[in-house]
Amino acid sequence: MNEKQVTLQIDNHSITVPEGTTILEAATEIGIKIPTLCHIKLKGTCVDNHPASCRICVVEMKGRRNLAPSCSTKCTDGMVVQTSSLRVMRARRTVLELILSDHPNECLTCPKSGDCELQNLAILFKIHENPFAGGELSQRKKEVTTSIVRNMDKCIFCRRCETMCNDVQTVGALGAVRRGFNTTIAPAFDKKLSESECTYCGQCVAVCPVGALTERDNTNRLLEDLSNPNKTVIVQTAPAVRVALGEEFGYPAGTIVTGKMVSALRELGFKYVFDTDFAADLTIMEEASELLDRLTRFLNGDKSVCLPILTSCCPAWVNFFEHQFPDLLDIPSTARSPQQMFGSIAKSYWAEKMNIPRKKLVVVSIMPCLAKKYECGRDEFKVNGNPDVDYSITTRELAALIKRANIGFRLLPNSDFDSPLGESTGAAAIFGTTGGVMEAALRSAYEWHTGKTLENVNFKSVRGLEGIRLATVDMDGFQLKVGIAHGLGNARHMLNEIRNGHNDYHVIEIMACPGGCIGGGGQPLHHGNSEILYARQRAIYNEDAEMPVRKSHENPYIRQLYDEYLGKPLGEKAHLLLHTHYSNKSID
Repeated sequence: MNEKQVTLQIDNHSITVPEGTTILEAATEIGIKIPTLCHIKLKGTCVDNHPASCRICVVEMKGRRNLAPSCSTKCTDGMVVQTSSLRVMRARRTVLELILSDHPNECLTCPKSGDCELQNLAILFKIHENPFAGGELSQRKKEVTTSIVRNMDKCIFCRRCETMCNDVQTVGALGAVRRGFNTTIAPAFDKKLSESECTYCGQCVAVCPVGALTERDNTNRLLEDLSNPNKTVIVQTAPAVRVALGEEFGYPAGTIVTGKMVSALRELGFKYVFDTDFAADLTIMEEASELLDRLTRFLNGDKSVCLPILTSCCPAWVNFFEHQFPDLLDIPSTARSPQQMFGSIAKSYWAEKMNIPRKKLVVVSIMPCLAKKYECGRDEFKVNGNPDVDYSITTRELAALIKRANIGFRLLPNSDFDSPLGESTGAAAIFGTTGGVMEAALRSAYEWHTGKTLENVNFKSVRGLEGIRLATVDMDGFQLKVGIAHGLGNARHMLNEIRNGHNDYHVIEIMACPGGCIGGGGQPLHHGNSEILYARQRAIYNEDAEMPVRKSHENPYIRQLYDEYLGKPLGEKAHLLLHTHYSNKSID
């Protein structure tokens, strides 16, 4: 059946589009930019917010008395639209002045300054004086959590965070409370984020157009540690960071800047620069072993085995099921995330080899994620109060720190990670995108289960950006059923199936953020451009394809770690250092 088409004029340009297309979408298609604030849409994902609340995107339509919001007005046949008439420009400026009237005038100290959509519009419309100045500011105190800073003085009620938290992630930690001038966006009953179901995924931060929601900045703490002669400061970097960091320095999205990133970290003063990818390979050793252990016992008739097994690399996802699905706590893998495995090994095996006391060793992680900040502080990842990973900074924080240090990033030479905790395989690189953990696990699990060499390591059936993906993998006669979900709303759907008994998966990968880590809450802001996510994903797979070793169990340094220190996967020492437990965090 052919899709019905409509033809209209936008700024004297004729365009034919499918019925149901908005004016904003049609204008974008022919290269006409209409400013927006509340609207955001990531094509190929379920992220779509168009409440038409800000009215910045209004346009003039022939035959219509009032101006129309282009983000929510559908195109019709014969429609005539003007996007930049004098009337439209005056209306947009007035709307913007009204928004700014009760917005704090503190751009110099705002963490979002320079990357604020409201600020950019104020510059575009050359607003230097505001006739509506003097509006009443919120009296609410700023809330600082382990991961997120919430400052409602700066909220413009675009509702992006609300849509993301409720409709996309289905967490329900943010919504409008109270009425009139007392309205605010907050957890139910105006509770603190730290007292709510918030998973710290950071997707609210990723879509906030202003400084109402930002990450907790740890760069000043880092500089203090780097300048302390009594501390040895080392760093680990996640796979999704290297395909996004370059965007902050003018590189096209998806440019791999690993070598320059390593050089920059050395110039900042880190004693050793390691790779979280090493720990990703280590994660596969434990997680894939756990999968095969459960599967073997299940096939041998053990009715106590809990299937499907769920991956546990994402701390926001872990926080989600602890809050929302405490009755399923025995299903996820007990393997720690790569960040925490790295910290545990760094402060035991590596520190012992280097003769560095644990309390003098500072482990910092560079992550695409805000939940990693929260994860560092979990009690189960501490030894006598000393955390395995001392703290985490985001990709954005690292970029800001490099600029602050006046390091000419584009001029830097390429450098290699330090050994041995910097050595990794292609399987580790793909951890940075949705489906990557699953594919990495399959590469090892297949060979362990079948005893055969896997010639083609590309499991393309688990790749893509569809919210939920299902696949069946032939394990030499045994049909392994796998599921992949990214975005917590999609995770909820799959977990409800498991809870209701309508599920026959053997293993499921879940990532909290749309796209997985490439779309993490700590990455350079995408501003609704989904092509950025696709470019980062392509770079991840390109890096994997170019690696000489592409299976985690073939990493010689991982083998050495087990031979010298851990013994075997799922062994006593491995369980102590590399596994964890979960808690019921449900809020009645």
